[in-house]
Order: sequence, then structure tokens, then C-alpha cells
Amino acid sequence: MLKPKEQLEILKRGIVDLVSEEELLKKLEKSYTSQKPLVVKQGFDPTAPDLHIGHAVSIRKLKQFQDLGHEVVFLIGDFTGMIGDPTGKSKTRNRLTREEVIKNSETYKKQIFKILNPEKTRIEFNSNWCGKMTFEDVLILTSKYNVARMLERDDFSKRFKNGISISMIEFLYPLVQAYDSVALKADVELGGTDQTFNLLIGRDIQREYGIEPQVIMTVPILEGTDGKEKMSKSLNNYIGINDSPDQIFGKIMSITDELICKYFELTTDLPLSEIKIIQEKMESGQNPSIFKRQLGKAICSLYYNEEAAIEAEQNFDALFIQKEIPDDIPTVKVDLSEFPLRLIHVIKENGLVSSNSEARRMIQQSGVSVNGEKIDDMNYELNMENEFVIKVGKRKFLKVIKK
Repeated sequence: MLKPKEQLEILKRGIVDLVSEEELLKKLEKSYTSQKPLVVKQGFDPTAPDLHIGHAVSIRKLKQFQDLGHEVVFLIGDFTGMIGDPTGKSKTRNRLTREEVIKNSETYKKQIFKILNPEKTRIEFNSNWCGKMTFEDVLILTSKYNVARMLERDDFSKRFKNGISISMIEFLYPLVQAYDSVALKADVELGGTDQTFNLLIGRDIQREYGIEPQVIMTVPILEGTDGKEKMSKSLNNYIGINDSPDQIFGKIMSITDELICKYFELTTDLPLSEIKIIQEKMESGQNPSIFKRQLGKAICSLYYNEEAAIEAEQNFDALFIQKEIPDDIPTVKVDLSEFPLRLIHVIKENGLVSSNSEARRMIQQSGVSVNGEKIDDMNYELNMENEFVIKVGKRKFLKVIKK
């Protein structure tokens, strides 16, 4: 292990809140002296099957703890996932089924090992203890926190003032999350800034159960590629951990210039001193695309390797700089009797969009072209006089030819 103060400096990178720095230093000193690693946890509700680099901000912080010799617990909230996290919600959230939770949990286990060391990562499911709680156990847990304090939470207080329903199960969510810290005897818990209230409750509940309270560390919420909204698959502004190198590099090249240094700090290992130099160079007028390329290759290398990153840059240049169409685009053969075909139907049925509504949205935003011509007609039909190359967005292609 590095000395406690050296560890602390590494761990503070990219952190928004640390409650408290003094407590963390004491825990690190105790760990260093006893050679007993700290238990560092973060919980993820399996509400969606894919993790993106916004999630990876905190997972990479877990990796820092891991590299410093501490025990990382990746907690899959299969039990809390069925409750539904009310954080930031203006109405009661839909609950997941047990089948959805299990399916999404399996994909999480595969994705996290692109970042964490599988041999040093402890995966836990909170159903292992929450599912065994009796009704008496639940009553005891609820007795350790009061409604007044729960209503101090911003999203709850707004809904209460506006007369919007708050279900009792939503009050239980932060208590169950806090009980996870009791069950695991967590020394440190990580989360996004939107989880601060829940993490603080964890400290309070640990005290109530006679356990030394955990230190909490929050990381920033990473904006998506649009530079406005929180990175989210539903907003289609995300960069997935499982995206291909071409997709990762292409999406990075589309981010706003203002995000370049923030992405460097939160999603790569580039030293802060070098990030500061990049910021100064851009402020002095150097082309930001130079640094987007560096960023794209850095992130591709993290989740794949350096060779894949170089190839992704070359493919990007061939596609967007040299305006070439890829050689290996998917091809669909159609029977002449099927024509004319509506463009919306073709791109939906062949997986270029997920729904007809997305197809219409892409056409409205000038995101669909046929043989290089932008299409703005929702009822556009393909007439089979020639073969067609359809392009949707920046990276999706389909060739349509006769059988």
C-alpha cells in the first residue's frame, strides 16, 4: 500500500463531495497500520442492460481503491431494483419484474470487468440479506429514521408541496440502500451527486446499528454527447462500455468542445497536469478536434486496446474525412414484387432504428439519406431502379439490392 496521504490524493481526483476527508484519512491510516483493506462499495440497480462511461466514472474510482489494495464490493441491487429508485423522479417509478432484474444483472457482471479486476472484485446481491428480512426486521429499520428528515430530500419535498403522490415503498428505498451498508459493514460508499441524500442516510443507519459510519464520496454526473443532459441511453446521448471502438471514437468526435477536458478528467487516466495543458492550448486557439481524437483513442484503448483505437481513428477518417462508404456494410436483398417500400419501414425492419417513431425523428432531424441525398419526406418510398445505400445518423448504413 502507498502511504495514507498519498492514497488520499489519488482518491480525491474528480470527487465532488467527500464526507469527510478527515474521516477517510483516519480510515486509510488504520488500514495502513493494520494491513487490513477498507471495504468500499457501490450499488447499481439493474434497471437497464447496458452500462455507459457515465456509470464508469464511479466504477473507475472503485478501480483506484482496488489498485491501492482495498476490497471493492460491486453491489447489484436486485432487491432494490424491484422497488425502483425514486431519485429525481416526479412520480412513482415503475417496478422491475424479477425476470428483468436477473437478466440485467447478468449483463452487468460481464461489463464491469472491462474496468475492475475480476479476481479482486467481490460481487454481492442485496437480495441475499434483504430477501431474508422478516416484517419485524423491516419495522425495526423504519423506526431508525423519521418522515420529517425523509421529506428534507429535494425531490420528495417538491412532490409533497405540489400534492404529488409519494408511495411508502419510495421511503423504504433509501433505508434499504442504507441497510446494505450495515450488512456489508462498508467503510466507504461511492455514488453520483444525485445519490448524496441516500448515502448520508447510510451513515446515519450504520450509527443506529452500532457500526462506524461510512465515508461517502460522490462523483459528477457526466453529461452526454449533446453536452446538455445527463448521459442516458433513453436520450441516445450515451457512449456504452460495450460499444464498438468505431462507435466510441465516432461518438467522442461528436461531443461539444466544452466537454473535452471534463471527459479527460473523469473517463481517462491522463494526468491532471496534462489536461491543464490541453485546456490552455484550446484557449489559445488550437483546434479542439486534435484533442477529441486523443480522447477518443484514450477511451477506446481503455475498453479495448491501442490497436483497436488506431483502427477506429482510421475508419473514422475513411468514413467522414474521405467520405468513403464502408466496405462491410450490411446488405439486404428484396424481391421486386415488394416495391415500392416505405423508407421508414425499411430502416425499422433492418435495425437501423429501434422504432417507427425514432425513424420519423431521424428524418425530421435530417439524419437519414439515400445515396447521399438527405430525406425529409416521412412517406418517402424506395423504387427499385437502382441499388440504394441508406445512411442513418453518422455510423449506420444499409445497402438495398435486388434478389
